[in-house]
Amino acid sequence: MKKLLSGAVSGLVMGAASFAATSALAADEVKLQLQWVTQAQFAGYYVALDKGYYGEEDLDVTILPGGPDIAPPQVLAGGGADAMLNWMPSALAAREKGLPVVNIAQPFKSSGLMLTCWKDTGITGPQDFKGKTIGVWFFGNEYPFLSWMSQEGISTAGGDDGVTVLKQGFNVDPLLQRQADCISTMTYNEYGQVLDAGVSEDELVTFKYEDMGVATLEDGIYVLEDNLSDPAFKDKMTRFVRASMKGWKYAEENPGEAAGIVLDNDASGAQTEAHQVRMMGEIAKLTAGSNGALDPADFDRTVNTLLAGGSDPVITAKPEGAWTHDITDAALK
Repeated sequence: MKKLLSGAVSGLVMGAASFAATSALAADEVKLQLQWVTQAQFAGYYVALDKGYYGEEDLDVTILPGGPDIAPPQVLAGGGADAMLNWMPSALAAREKGLPVVNIAQPFKSSGLMLTCWKDTGITGPQDFKGKTIGVWFFGNEYPFLSWMSQEGISTAGGDDGVTVLKQGFNVDPLLQRQADCISTMTYNEYGQVLDAGVSEDELVTFKYEDMGVATLEDGIYVLEDNLSDPAFKDKMTRFVRASMKGWKYAEENPGEAAGIVLDNDASGAQTEAHQVRMMGEIAKLTAGSNGALDPADFDRTVNTLLAGGSDPVITAKPEGAWTHDITDAALK
């Protein structure tokens, strides 16, 4: 009986020790909510996962794809993710409405947003938008366009002196079917889809938001402000940002391999290799020059664009505490 008890106690002690060791070695979990479906727009995170960069930082990262019915700020607010990717106009609008999101890193330095129009409509500049129908994405993606039109003094209520805004799905059908004179496109995605549909570049005229002086920051990493008061959370995010930026720089230098990694993670199987390779090539132009730290001048430019909305600005005051360098300062040491 003593032997049995002794063996049982010994087993319990060893089991407890094993459990403690396992717990001590357990990686910190991080859930990242993407803005859209799995594609090369998010290659840096998939590369970091595939190459083991997150594992090297003792992180267990889950990447949550987005979609037309998923609003990243809502997921973050509900506790479904530790961090989200969001365009800054959407994030700042959410912050002003009461959701305290904070930008902790900015992998994208440049904007890929533009309008693509039929050249035969006679559109040569923004003033020619009057009386035209323009496709615009919503769910937070409409803010740059609305701010731009407000700065141009062009109503978005339709009529001969304004534009008719068509709530655009995440495809290029409104342009191809002539339901719209212009549609929203990204340099790395929808513009290529228009060309793939057999349309020649000579048939189109494009307006890049960067060139029009109304570009706003895209694809930043955001967390809830309250979480940043937790040293353990800040440390976890520091490691997450460091590994993510390592993934982004690898993706920039190896676009073909990065596109392949994205495809390997696309559970839908809807993406093609040619499209993802092209997308990654364009995405690399937008992340080039960024080490992950938000440039305050880029933040100010975005804010000024959003504030310059006349009687209906996207935000009504310059936000305070909407970004921090604490995470990137630590990550870049």
